[in-house]
Amino acid sequence: MSDFIYSNDNKRYHTWNYHLRNKFGCKVMKISINAGFTCPNIDGKKGYGGCTYCSGSGSGDFAGNPEDSILRQFDDIRQKMHKKWKSGKYMPYFQAHTNTYAPAAVLRSRFECVLRQPGVVGISIATRADCLEEDVLEYLSELNERTYLIVELGLQSVFDKTGDRINRCHTYAEFLEGYNALKERGINVCVHLINGLPGETHNMMIESARRVGALRPHCVKLHLLHIIRGTAMEQELEKGNVSLMSREEYVDVIVRQLEVIPPETIIQRLTGDGARDSLVGPMWSLKKFEVLNAIDKELEIRDTYQGQKYVRSDIYSV
Repeated sequence: MSDFIYSNDNKRYHTWNYHLRNKFGCKVMKISINAGFTCPNIDGKKGYGGCTYCSGSGSGDFAGNPEDSILRQFDDIRQKMHKKWKSGKYMPYFQAHTNTYAPAAVLRSRFECVLRQPGVVGISIATRADCLEEDVLEYLSELNERTYLIVELGLQSVFDKTGDRINRCHTYAEFLEGYNALKERGINVCVHLINGLPGETHNMMIESARRVGALRPHCVKLHLLHIIRGTAMEQELEKGNVSLMSREEYVDVIVRQLEVIPPETIIQRLTGDGARDSLVGPMWSLKKFEVLNAIDKELEIRDTYQGQKYVRSDIYSV
């Protein structure tokens, strides 16, 4: 095949690093922050217990310590990043739980302090599509006018029966409503999908990627289901109600998902990180670079690439 257009390092998919280096001309480091928010499926507004795979940190296992101030978290993690990269810019990533689940005035008090820090070029905000009230949308629109903003929406699957099983507590239709509200305001959206959720076939995982690709989001994150100690999902695993994907299965699904995602969509992640001391499985996922190398190798073996089977006329409605 000819060189993939969105790559300068022989990758066959549109990497996050490629995008940031082309946009900002340097390394950009994501600084993960825990701002102390909760979720509507934890506090009882929509449900209790949170998503069944979610750890006590609200999927923010690598974020800062919520007992520290936001600026202290930012500075601590920034310093750790510089042990690996000598120079670069920063993008605060409000990662743990639902980071728009509060009035806009509260969000402003937590976001603005890091946006004023030297070297910050943007902000990434992880949330749910059903937590975008009008005042929040107005504030996000304002942010979008003055910085590089990405709103990350945890969809995980387009199938509502999967959403019910993992206690997501919102529907695909609600996701589309929130997604469209952001897109109408010109806000960049990153959609999260998880492969290996209970009850899902490989074809269902591909279909989730196909439908999300048809929406043409700014970014996508593709995750492997990690079973974390102490979660409801761990209990399901112990009962035999959840099976873990093999590395070979996961690589095959990722390659097939990449093929149906438009080439201009940035792939922020192709696998996830699980903390070694709390990960129940799959244990092969700890060797992250081996997984990424296996994906690269399989793309080359199949002589395929991101968007190879994407059809721009694909339109999916509720």
